[in-house]
Amino acid sequence: MGAADSVPGVSGGTIALITGIYERLITAITSLDPRVLEHVPRLHTGAGRRALWNDLVEMDLGFLMALGFGVVSALIVVSRAVQFALSTARGPTFAFFFGLIAASAIVLYGEIEVTTPSRIAVAIVGFGVAFWVSGITQGSGLPNSPAFVFVSGMIAITAMILPGISGAFFLLLLGQYDYLTATLTSFTDDVLGLLNGGGFESLVEPGTTILAFGGGAIIGVVTIAHVIRWALSTYRGATLVFLVSLMVGALRLPAVETIESTNAWTPLVVLGTLVAGGIGVGGVLVLDRYTDDLDY
Repeated sequence: MGAADSVPGVSGGTIALITGIYERLITAITSLDPRVLEHVPRLHTGAGRRALWNDLVEMDLGFLMALGFGVVSALIVVSRAVQFALSTARGPTFAFFFGLIAASAIVLYGEIEVTTPSRIAVAIVGFGVAFWVSGITQGSGLPNSPAFVFVSGMIAITAMILPGISGAFFLLLLGQYDYLTATLTSFTDDVLGLLNGGGFESLVEPGTTILAFGGGAIIGVVTIAHVIRWALSTYRGATLVFLVSLMVGALRLPAVETIESTNAWTPLVVLGTLVAGGIGVGGVLVLDRYTDDLDY
């Protein structure tokens, strides 16, 4: 999910959906309850520690911590690789993303029913929303202030948790993607620099930006998770149709990027593009083969 979330045009929610953990993720987020802190004054007693542990297990905090650690680790590592790939082989890279998203949609559509008029209408709406969003032109001249980064975090994390809607793409639209990617790289470099005798002063500015983004992300993810959980519990089939249709509509961005990033369609370029797309398709099929099938 972290690898996907670091790429404009690809959604971490897509990965969560294809691996079958999407509903568990939504349930875990909406189960978080700050009242668990009431056990802290009683941690010196065995009963207090057991009560805290039971509540943490019920909230599935272990799952969220493992997933969160994986996401953050991938964001730190993969964001560098993605930037390199996009700068050196933009067309094939987006062809890979196209294959990844297309195969995910095909696999997931095979698990749901789009046979009733209402579900067909929902599918059309989902496709239309993602197709429109994917065609929005990137904004410019927007500030990089902590307040705006906070708002950007709320918007981006909302998109990241929806399959087919890329949080990184929204950061690109808001003019924050390059800034935040560079800030994250700078922050991790400065943290490593502490081992070589560097000072903490260099961590203040990038650290403030990361905290602002993280604060907005926390508020955004909790809010949207409750909305999605309600939709899944009330209109589960239609909600899943809508989510998968978002993925199909989002194919517009990687398709356009692949075409516009290619100067000449020579046989070698065509072959490279097809291979890149095929790797994306193969990755999803392998992932689907070795994960639990979705049960609708």
